[in-house]
Amino acid sequence: MCLTGVDYFSTLGYQPAIAALAAGAVAPIATVVLVLVTLLGALPVYRRVAKESPHGTGSISILAKLLPRWRGKLVVLVLLGFAATDFIITITLSTADATAHLIENPFAPAALHGQQVLVTLLLLAALGAVFLRGFREAIRLATALVAVFLALNFVVLAVAVAHLVSNPVVIGDWWTTLTTQHGNPMLVVAVALLVFPKLALGLSGFETGVAVMPQIKGDASDTEAHPEVRIRGARRLLTTSALIMSGFLIASSVTTVALIPAAEFQEGGSANGRALAYLAHAYLGEGFGTAYDLVTIAILWFAGASAMAGLLNLVPRYLPHYGMAPAWTRATRPLVLVFTAIAVLITVIFQADVNAQGGAYATGVLVLITSAAAAVTLVARRRRQRAATVGFGIVTAVFLYTTIANIIERPDGIKIALCFIVGIVVVSFVSRVARSTELRATSVRLDTAATAFVEDCPQGALRLIAHTPNDVSAKRYRAKLEHARIAHGLPDDDVLFIEIEIADSSDFEGELLVEGVERHGYRVLTARGSTVPNAIAAIALHLRREVGCTPHVYFRWTEGHPLHHLIRFLLFGDGEIAPMTREVVREAEPDVTRRPWVHAA
Repeated sequence: MCLTGVDYFSTLGYQPAIAALAAGAVAPIATVVLVLVTLLGALPVYRRVAKESPHGTGSISILAKLLPRWRGKLVVLVLLGFAATDFIITITLSTADATAHLIENPFAPAALHGQQVLVTLLLLAALGAVFLRGFREAIRLATALVAVFLALNFVVLAVAVAHLVSNPVVIGDWWTTLTTQHGNPMLVVAVALLVFPKLALGLSGFETGVAVMPQIKGDASDTEAHPEVRIRGARRLLTTSALIMSGFLIASSVTTVALIPAAEFQEGGSANGRALAYLAHAYLGEGFGTAYDLVTIAILWFAGASAMAGLLNLVPRYLPHYGMAPAWTRATRPLVLVFTAIAVLITVIFQADVNAQGGAYATGVLVLITSAAAAVTLVARRRRQRAATVGFGIVTAVFLYTTIANIIERPDGIKIALCFIVGIVVVSFVSRVARSTELRATSVRLDTAATAFVEDCPQGALRLIAHTPNDVSAKRYRAKLEHARIAHGLPDDDVLFIEIEIADSSDFEGELLVEGVERHGYRVLTARGSTVPNAIAAIALHLRREVGCTPHVYFRWTEGHPLHHLIRFLLFGDGEIAPMTREVVREAEPDVTRRPWVHAA
C-alpha cells in the first residue's frame, strides 16, 4: 500500500491548496463529492480491474484484449499517451511542489527565492541520476516515508480540527462566506458538482495500485490464470488506501479553507501549493513545520521516482512488443534519459508552477479512470452481467462527464496529452516501418510431420514453393507447381509448398509453429504469423541454421503497383512478398554464402 501510496498519499502535499484555489469556499463540499465518487465509483472499478488484470498490466491490457488488431493497438497508443501525461506530470508537478515546500520554508536561504525552475530542474536531474545508476523500488523506504508523512499530516489536521472546535466562529465565517456567495444550499451542491472536476487530482493512484499487484504475495492455491489470494490482497490495498485518503482529503479541505486566508492560496501566497505545510508552521511552530517540509519534500520527490518506475514498467511492456519502439527502449537507462528530458521541457514550459500543471495531471488521471470504467463495463456486458453492466455504465458516464468538464475548463491538459499522443503515435509508426524487415519471430518450431518432410529433402537442398492458402484445391496446387516448373526450371516434383496464414497483422512478433500437412498428395508446410515475408524468411533461416539444408524459396511476381503492395505489407502483412522476403533474409544473415536462396519469376 505504501509503495503505491508514495504517489497517492503524496497528493496531500498540494491537493488541498489546488482545491481551495479552484473552488474557493465550495472546496469542502466538492471534496465530499470527490470522496463519494472515489468510494462509489473509482474503487469498485479498480477492484474489478484487479480481478480481470491481476498481473500488473492494469486497465490498458483489458482494453487491448477487448479490442483486437489495429483498433486495439491504436486505443493502447492513445491511452499510453494519457498515461505518459499522468506519469510525467506526476514527476514534474510533485517535484515542483517539493521545490515550493523547500523555498517557502523560513530557514531556506534567501537566494533560493525566485529560483523555482532552477531548483526543480536540479531535483529532476537528481531523480534521473538515481535511475541511471540503477533503481529498484525500495518498499521499506516507501513504507517509512508514507508512515511518517501520514503521521505528520494526522498531527497537523488534529491540531487544526481542535482549533476549529475551540473557535467555532471560524466555521461560522466560512459558512457565511459560502451562503453569501452561492445563496441556498441546493445551489451550493450544484456548484460543488460543477467544480468537482477541478479536484480530480485526488483520484490519482488507482492505476498505480493495480500496477504493483505482482508485488503482492499469494499462496500455493494461486495459479497464473487465477491468483485469487493476490487479487484479494490487491482489493484490500485499494480499499484501505481509498478510505485513508478519503478521510485525509475531507479533513484537509475543511481545515485549510476555514483557517487559511483566501489570499494566501493565490500565486505568491504562503499557502500556494502547500496548504497543510502552512498550517504546520502556523499552529505547530517553525521546527515542526520544517520537519513537515522535509518529509513532504522527500515523499514528493519519491512520488516522482514512483512515476518514473511506472513509465519504465509501462512503455517496454507494450511499444517494443508491438514493434512500435526501437529495441533499445527495452533497456532502462536510455528511457530514463528520454523521460527526464521530457520532464525538464515540461518544467520549463510551466515554469515549475504547481497550479498550472494541475489541469494536465487531472486530464491524464481522469482519462485512465474513464477507460478503466469503460473496460470493466464492456467485460460485464460480454459476460451478460446486467446489474454490473448498468452500475459500471453509470460510473463510466460520471467519469466521462468529469473528464469532458475538466478538458473544457482547463484545455491545457488535453493539449499536453495530445502532444504525447501524437508523439507516441508518430514514433510508433516510424519505428514499425523501420523495424518491418526484422525476422519478427521469437522462435521457430517444427512439428513431427514438418520435420519428416524436411528430413526427406534430397542432397541437402530443400525447394519450397510459396503458396497463398486462400485456395487449397488440387487444381490450384497443380497450377502452382506447373508454373514453378516452367518459370524456375525445377528438375523434378520433389518440392514442398509453404503457406503462411496471417493471424493478426497488427502483432509484431511471436512464435512460429510450422506444421506439416498433406493435401491432394502434395506436402505443405503451414504456419500462422503476422506477416508472410517475415515468416517465410524466419522459417527458411531456421532450416538453414538448425536443420542444415539449403532452402530455395520460389515466388511468383505480384501484379500491381509496388507502392500499393508496400502499404499492404506494412498494414496487412502481405503485398509484395518476394522482394520483402529477400530483404528480411539479407538483414538477418550478413554472410551471403549462408543465406537461403530467394527466386522470383
